[in-house]
Amino acid sequence: MTRPMANGGKVSRRDVFFWSASVSLLAMMPAAARAATPIYRDPAAPIDLRVDDLLSRMTLDEKVAQLITLSRTKRDVMDDALAFDPGKASAAYPHGIGQIARPSDRGGAATANNNPANDVPVASTGRWRAPADTIGFVNAAQKWAKSTRLGIPVLFHEECLHGYMAPTATSFPQAIALAGTFDRDLMEKVSAVIGREMRAHGGILALSPVVDIARDPRWGRIEETFGEDPYLCGEMGIAAVLGLQGRSKILAPGKVFATLKHMTGHGQPESGENVAPAPLAERELRERFFPPFRKIVKETGIAAVMPSYNEIDGVPSHANRWLLGDVLRGEWGFDGAIVSDYAAIGELASLHHVAPDMAAAARLALIAGVDSDLPDGEAFRSLGDQVRAGKVPMALVDLACRRMLTLKFRAGLFEAAPVDARAAARLTANAEALALARTSAEKAITLLTNDGTLPLKPGAHKRVAVIGPNAAIARLGGYSSLPTNPVSLLEGVKARLKDQAEVVFAQGVFITQSEDRSANEILLADPAKNRQLIAEAAEVAKTCDVILLAIGDTEQTSREGFAKNHLGDRTSLDLVGEQNDLFEAMKATGKPVVVVAINGRPPSWPTVAEQANALLECWYMGQQGGHAMAAALFGDVNPGGKLPVTVARHVGQLPVFYDAKPSARRGYLFDTTDPLFPFGHGLSYTRFELSAPRLSAGQIGPGAGVTVSVDVANVGDRAGDEIVQLYIRDQVASVTQPIKVLKGFQRVSLNPGERKTVSIELDPDTFTIWNDQMNEVVEPGLFDIMTGADSANLQTVTLEIA
Repeated sequence: MTRPMANGGKVSRRDVFFWSASVSLLAMMPAAARAATPIYRDPAAPIDLRVDDLLSRMTLDEKVAQLITLSRTKRDVMDDALAFDPGKASAAYPHGIGQIARPSDRGGAATANNNPANDVPVASTGRWRAPADTIGFVNAAQKWAKSTRLGIPVLFHEECLHGYMAPTATSFPQAIALAGTFDRDLMEKVSAVIGREMRAHGGILALSPVVDIARDPRWGRIEETFGEDPYLCGEMGIAAVLGLQGRSKILAPGKVFATLKHMTGHGQPESGENVAPAPLAERELRERFFPPFRKIVKETGIAAVMPSYNEIDGVPSHANRWLLGDVLRGEWGFDGAIVSDYAAIGELASLHHVAPDMAAAARLALIAGVDSDLPDGEAFRSLGDQVRAGKVPMALVDLACRRMLTLKFRAGLFEAAPVDARAAARLTANAEALALARTSAEKAITLLTNDGTLPLKPGAHKRVAVIGPNAAIARLGGYSSLPTNPVSLLEGVKARLKDQAEVVFAQGVFITQSEDRSANEILLADPAKNRQLIAEAAEVAKTCDVILLAIGDTEQTSREGFAKNHLGDRTSLDLVGEQNDLFEAMKATGKPVVVVAINGRPPSWPTVAEQANALLECWYMGQQGGHAMAAALFGDVNPGGKLPVTVARHVGQLPVFYDAKPSARRGYLFDTTDPLFPFGHGLSYTRFELSAPRLSAGQIGPGAGVTVSVDVANVGDRAGDEIVQLYIRDQVASVTQPIKVLKGFQRVSLNPGERKTVSIELDPDTFTIWNDQMNEVVEPGLFDIMTGADSANLQTVTLEIA
């Protein structure tokens, strides 16, 4: 799979010649002519010519400066008050600064290479700037940049997985929760608000979305993904990109560039451990892991791609010329920038040992096609000396610099006015954004089990117990900051039942000993203390009419394990600590127990799933989550979300995903292969009836498409949403095919008694496979077209391709 292709995955001679010739021709222009009317200063000139002109004027060191980033090295350009210092910047970076990481963070990011020991305070990390301070820093840096020899502006990047990760910015539901909405339009709207708030504070490059296929719930980063299915990840990823950066490659006001990550195999690591090898063959990559990336590259103007930390077939992604050159740039035609994951270039030497030192790692990454070294440019800082020593071709530096400069021109940074702090304040977490945060949380909630206890009727229960370690805290999940007034479940229930019922709280248990998500060492709470808290909670619960039990994960127990001393992956999928004991104590009271799952990992909680009167999957709901959960519990909102993952019963079933091959899932002694919950599962407070699928044509040619129609009726007594899911199966093929593959979905809202017809168009690409010659083809034959409300309960019609 890492075999050399036609050009070995390297930059083609034609490309190098073209760009080198462009720069050389400009360099031959009379100096006076170039000085009088610099093309790169002309906003009306084509961007390619502006880049050519600017490159022709740049020294080697100025070009290299465009490829590095400042994160922890931001301290090199800050004064004692942590403000941007032009004098220090000129002394430390006389050739300019290409990129600055997360201006909203004063100190810079910890990485696997610089994470301090457990007993060393992380004084420089995670210390947020106030919004006005962030804008002041950005404006000061850009003012300084304009004063440099060529006036090349700085590119600022930010994290924005489910919200611009900075104080006061709107916090939306975590990515896995948004995936559960199965709502493309909603995803685009959420992403548009995220991009708008980030741009209002000076950010240009968003390190989002994540379209890794997540197939191992032991992996602590599963919450960052859109789940296990390639089609769902691709559709939600497209919506996210369009929301962030719009439909033009020229960045409009209020838009930011998106970064597609992490390419690829990151979501099915060996043993479920972050950055571990991805044991995937080329066919598995092309059929399951490539499709979201490929679809987004081909259907959007995606600006940047970030490779993954892991290796595939012995080659780390950041050094993989086949992956980044032949496939991404060659087959798919990607023409944007490839930016490294944090410290990943250095890890080619320190972790993967495919390079003897940092300089060699820089060469491998640059040759593979990586254009920018995040977060601190530790490896790429050596490129100037390596070019002078003849170890690195100047043409490769030119090409990487060209790509980074192109982003700056497309963003309009050379003509940009200073960021307006007052406008940013008006745009950030305003009424529109908070309303969308609540709507998205409401649409993400998924009802997993219900014996009729839900919905609760407001006022029917005079004393309501809200119990559990996740009841009185608004858990936001990874890659979140400090939103204004986040609402917990307890606060949401109290607000909903004001003057209608008494709401009482008990902690029940603590999960860990602290709430510091940046802590390296994670210690579980004291079992003896938890047993005492369980007893106290049971006494409170006995005095109540119904129990709302909020259990699940914390930002410590499900997170990115980015270093050996900062772990996030687990060997167990069940509830951590004494949470099962708490649940059993609540059940023992004889009162109805409604479990509100607030979690980052899928809820592989068999005891809870089997015994709870109702189980509501909420994931991490964002800052309006408390209100959304209360609305769902008391029937103001009818849950309509679906699971974007298959939920295993226990770790022994892993890996488990719905799109298995026919030879899989034969069976176990003394256990079942059935998951706890299937992909696409989700109940409602009303009842829907779906007709069998109908085809616009029973037979089509290999280059044709077909329309599939399904009638959906709400036969219950409440308005609600149903998500029609469409799967296909190639009955006989030259290579084995999954038993079913998602190829379409549509969320539809229906009032009681209402009926609608949902039509889903399947284009010719729907039916392609990678045949035994590794060619992408449509093979004639019979295809099962299956539709239903989840992946396990489907009705089928047969389509012939002849």
